[in-house]
Amino acid sequence: MNSLPQLPARPQSSLLASAFSRRRVLALSALTGGAALAASACSSGASGSSDPNSFEFWSFTGINQKDSVEEYKALAPDVTVKLTEVGNAQETAQGLTTALAGGKVPDLVLIQAGDMPKFMKNPGNFTDLTTLGADEVQDDYVDWVIQQVKAPSGELLGIPTDVGGMGVAYRTDLMAAAGLPTNRDEVGALWPTWDDFIATGQRYTQATGKAFIDNAATTVFLQAVSQGEEQYYSADGDVVYDSNPIVRDSFDLGLKAIAAGITAKLESFTDGWNAGMAKGAFAAVAAPSWMLGSIRSAAPDTEGEWDIAVIPGGSGNWGGSYLAIPARAANPQAAWNYVKAMQSPEQQLKHFLVSGSLPTTPANYDKPELVEHTDPFFGNAPTGKIFTQAVLGLKPFVNGEYNTEISTELLNALNGVEGDGAPADAAWDTAVKNIKTAIGA
Repeated sequence: MNSLPQLPARPQSSLLASAFSRRRVLALSALTGGAALAASACSSGASGSSDPNSFEFWSFTGINQKDSVEEYKALAPDVTVKLTEVGNAQETAQGLTTALAGGKVPDLVLIQAGDMPKFMKNPGNFTDLTTLGADEVQDDYVDWVIQQVKAPSGELLGIPTDVGGMGVAYRTDLMAAAGLPTNRDEVGALWPTWDDFIATGQRYTQATGKAFIDNAATTVFLQAVSQGEEQYYSADGDVVYDSNPIVRDSFDLGLKAIAAGITAKLESFTDGWNAGMAKGAFAAVAAPSWMLGSIRSAAPDTEGEWDIAVIPGGSGNWGGSYLAIPARAANPQAAWNYVKAMQSPEQQLKHFLVSGSLPTTPANYDKPELVEHTDPFFGNAPTGKIFTQAVLGLKPFVNGEYNTEISTELLNALNGVEGDGAPADAAWDTAVKNIKTAIGA
């Protein structure tokens, strides 16, 4: 589910593919992908013999995966883990695609949720984890998350590492300066709907002359569309982005936010966005659980000036990743031992307390350590409670093969209107045209 900020341990990573424009991703790939990925794919992977005490692990850069590996090695000191940070999330998926086509595969790989549907098309490329013991633990995970990695023929191809339950992070000092409430319950009551959220932004902008949110593409559109039970694909797996009213209505909400003049026109995760965060260029930003680390990193001097309120509509998810074992892995059992140990409910709870990565294991959702967890940087907001409630409000939906491409073009069209002055009345048609070119449908 729907680019990487620096977090203390294991943040969410699906945001790169959806929040970065295609031109930035292609430029980055041209600079750092290509030959490096091919070399990585050909120089590592299966060795032809199974070793229960060693395995090779491909992960993303920028998420401190080595912390989890070191933690596991403390639990299993006889195990050797060769960790390779291939590139960003999208580049890691590209490297895996190359390896699956004939190169040497890793024993274990981290795949962002947005890329997983492409790999699900060929389930034979991956180990059915129930053959290694996942049938005993698959009920530990949130149903709509685990369903995303079950093949039509029943194989379980991945284990979810985390989800990105949604909230809105806001600056209490800036809200107060606009004469608006600062208490998180009162703030959440300002925006039960996205129209109310935009109206609140107009009140803020009229009172201060400043932008209310960072941008419309990710803080409004991407969140609104993620709340639909049916998004870019129907329950039967048909492409419906251009006919599903939820998608069009969410896109129009983005255009409405732009027209209202409440955005800072700062594209997410850019240098300008980071600088704007530190300078108070906007008062509110869509914040999945992993985003809190980005805010801390970008604006360390604002500690205590933030709080977290419920997202309009009450539920939503942005982010998610899965651990998968290729079918040609040399050491599948060693890889599975790692997955089982490090993605258990107990370990996922520890990850949340250290890094903010929201567990995919509902057994944790009523534990005091999570429910009562507060974050002093964000005004002692009960982040565990807020983010788990956002996830529990979701229902199963289909993530299709081209989710990333569809989302990227819709975001690009909104960014074009907001940042480049493209005509708003042509934005939807532009997005649909570019999507059809990208995916052929």
